[in-house]
Amino acid sequence: MASGISDGLEPILAALSTMQTNGERSQKSQAHEYLENFQKSPEAWTKTHALLSSPKTTAEAKLFAATTLKGKITYDLDQLPRESLPSLRDSILALLVSFRDGPRPITTQLCVCLANLAIQMLEWKDVVGHVGSALGNSAGDCILEFLRILPEEVTEGRKINLTEDELNTRTKDLLEDNAPRVLTLLIQYSRSSATAAFNPRLFECISSWLREIPVGDVVKSLLFDAIINALSNEESFEAAVDCLCTILRDTREVDESIDVIQMIYPRIISLRPKIAQFADSGDLETYKGLTRIFAEAGEAWVVMIARFPAHFRGLVESILECCGRDQDRDAIALTFLFWYEFKQIITLDKYKEARLQYGDIFGKLVDVMIKQLEYPKPDTGGEADLFDGDREQEEKFREFRHQMGDVLKDCCDVVTVTECLGKAFNLIQKWISTYGSQATSTSVPHWQELEAPLFSMRAMGRMVSPEESVVLRQVIPLIVQIPDHEKLRFQAIMALARYTDWTAQHPEFLQPQLNFVIAGFSHSSKEVVRAAALAFKFFGTDCRKLLESHVIELHSFYESILDSLPPVSQEEITEGVACIISAQGLSKIYDTIKLYCDPIIKRMMSRANEAKTAQDDGPRLAVADYLQLLTVYIQNIHPYVPPQEENPAVKYCQEILPVLSAIAENFTNSTPILERVCRCWRYMVLSYRTAILPLLPSLAQQLASGFENSRQGCFLWATDSVLREFAVGAEFVDRSTSQAIYNFFERQALAFLRIMNELPPEDLPDVIEDFFRLLIDALIYYHQQFLLSPVCQHIFSASLSALTLQQEPPLIATLHFLRDFLSYGTDHPNSSNFDTHDSPTPPSNPPQLQQGVKSMMLAQGESLVQRIMTGMMFSFPRDCLQDASGVLLTLFEILPQETTLWVKRTIAMLPASSVRPGEAERLMDNVGAKVQGGDFRKVRVLLQDFTTSYRRRNVAPREGLGRLEATRFRFSG
Repeated sequence: MASGISDGLEPILAALSTMQTNGERSQKSQAHEYLENFQKSPEAWTKTHALLSSPKTTAEAKLFAATTLKGKITYDLDQLPRESLPSLRDSILALLVSFRDGPRPITTQLCVCLANLAIQMLEWKDVVGHVGSALGNSAGDCILEFLRILPEEVTEGRKINLTEDELNTRTKDLLEDNAPRVLTLLIQYSRSSATAAFNPRLFECISSWLREIPVGDVVKSLLFDAIINALSNEESFEAAVDCLCTILRDTREVDESIDVIQMIYPRIISLRPKIAQFADSGDLETYKGLTRIFAEAGEAWVVMIARFPAHFRGLVESILECCGRDQDRDAIALTFLFWYEFKQIITLDKYKEARLQYGDIFGKLVDVMIKQLEYPKPDTGGEADLFDGDREQEEKFREFRHQMGDVLKDCCDVVTVTECLGKAFNLIQKWISTYGSQATSTSVPHWQELEAPLFSMRAMGRMVSPEESVVLRQVIPLIVQIPDHEKLRFQAIMALARYTDWTAQHPEFLQPQLNFVIAGFSHSSKEVVRAAALAFKFFGTDCRKLLESHVIELHSFYESILDSLPPVSQEEITEGVACIISAQGLSKIYDTIKLYCDPIIKRMMSRANEAKTAQDDGPRLAVADYLQLLTVYIQNIHPYVPPQEENPAVKYCQEILPVLSAIAENFTNSTPILERVCRCWRYMVLSYRTAILPLLPSLAQQLASGFENSRQGCFLWATDSVLREFAVGAEFVDRSTSQAIYNFFERQALAFLRIMNELPPEDLPDVIEDFFRLLIDALIYYHQQFLLSPVCQHIFSASLSALTLQQEPPLIATLHFLRDFLSYGTDHPNSSNFDTHDSPTPPSNPPQLQQGVKSMMLAQGESLVQRIMTGMMFSFPRDCLQDASGVLLTLFEILPQETTLWVKRTIAMLPASSVRPGEAERLMDNVGAKVQGGDFRKVRVLLQDFTTSYRRRNVAPREGLGRLEATRFRFSG
């Protein structure tokens, strides 16, 4: 390997300089492309060494060279003859000696290079000893860094081009066989000097090797003393915390680790005095680190704590103390998982004794959590901005409060809900007796101390039974009388909204709460108004029977405030009203719907007329919002109607169907309006099912013409609901109706194919997603007709075109369709059948359907293999790869020999330089062997590994793939 400056380094340095300056975008793009090509080239081997060895290159250039060398060793080692690998190893060791004092990023990259070379250089024995002797005693940090990295790289060995057996053998050589030796080396190093025992890299190395070294061996050694002592050293504290937490996690199997836990526990408890020390010092990071240790210990030993509550009580008290002393509220979140897991354990009957013994601690935890829920008190006395303009901190606090609310729910499971509610009630009473008389319309003293228990009541609402009869009877009359402070009023309304199911069982408390909520709509704060709308929804939902007689008088209130609310609040109050309407008698429902919905129709038509000439989107968005309100009514008003009787809700739908059709026809370019119209039609079908049959011909016609005119996927989404609700075998649906629905589906499919013929897939991602999700249901409910129809072949061709996309949602939909489609070439397809849902065996697949799928694959299977493998190697997002390989798996099951040949031909079309020598042959030999044995799942793994490795090595462009370029979809039907 070259060690001096070679010719040709100047372009590399110039490109790096361009990337680091504020130059033109085009120049940076060219520099980036040049450097990418350089990294894959054979000449990078020598030039990276030259860059690293030259005293004239910058640290940034050296780091780039080290990173490039790492990639070369990982992916391109086959570019070098095997006999040159010892020379490469020695040159890396020489570089490590020269960089032993840093910069650390370069040292780290070189250690990764050496570790990856050690994994692949099977003939290199005694790696640890060789590296130690080559680097010498003066390179202690460098040796520790290599030892830290080695287990990590071996564990990630799937990116290395070794067989499974070779990798397993190398893992044993490098890790298992070296574990005792490394433990001895680390002990010797920790005793080598006073500073060595506090070196953070020592503890990082211990953490890494705990994958191989038994945790008991570390705890019994002098290393554990070093870890505990390092917690008192500022420089080593963070690394020691990480190391100790790794040890604790390794003792989760408590039955196997009892002896180790007994050794560790006293050392952990000995740290308890530091809680107060670190809290008083204001050192946030050390306090978080200490809290993390106690919380990790609690999580690891939660079963032991439940088994031996008296012995481990000190640990639980320590975790509680960490929560209580956390003035900055930054460490407390580290304990939440422990409290949840502890609750899960001790609420089991098996650990009833532990639950009784820890009841007092959970009671104190409630007090701590409510106190921590308090908003900060501003130092300046002003309350306009409690977080000094730090919006991120404010949002973090809001999220944090909801997490603490979850802990309060956990407490309710351990101690009684009444006890937890009682604590909040006592705090509310205390505030009223202390500060209630001082509150005015402009000033509420210490409002934070009242708002926190209100929030806690809201958080615990889900845990309270409607039969609760102690606390709520006392606290709800107090809540509706709290002072008019924005945050207090908001929290009080939200708290009441949590107890509407209780109120439904206690009607005497309804009217004061309803008056309090309705008054909130007149509040100056938008937050309070939004809370009132949400609360009204819950009152309407849960107390509909109690409010049934108020539906007429509520109409004037609804009309007066509807247009003043934001869209989300409009939907919420509308849902509440709709639920109240649904409680009306059958004879009243039509008139009540009409009373509420006709004004909305008038508003919508008025805004629609404005929208025709408007320059902005305001009127169109308003039309979409009114359509959403109509949908809310349809979603929530679906009364039971005896057979042969007219459904009053459907009667109203019949009246407004022409209006909705006119809106859809006049706004074919407005996606928000069309999506809301289709949503409304969809819920007509879902809410009223067979009662909608009289409207079905008109509705199907509107969906078909709407899709053809607008080319919007929402029409396909609405079509899907029709397809499912009126499928063959559905209850109360005759066969002629189902056949008509299938004909309607084919019309939509033909329209889609025409659109695909005119436009490239890149212009239709949303439509493609909706269409293939529709096809998944078509396969389930109409596979007999669909698979044998002429349109099926054209749809399959369209799916190949859709696979050229790079967006995840349409690709996932297409791949799911292909997996379901190909399953019909097997004996047991991915299917659902109304007639066989009680059968213990999956439905069988008729031979004619299997043959139809196989015939189609014989004609187009090779194209499918090309598209799938191209996507897996070049363009598919990561989350699509599992489904893509699933398509290949099913194809192998259907046509094993043919698919093997197609895979071989596809790989042969790749650029020769992109595939390692002999790699394709080895792959196909292994595939052939697995196919012969019928082990198709192993074939899937082989292809996944090959495509993943290929993708890592060859950062190919997303287009311009030469002979693997997809052909454009064509349809002339």
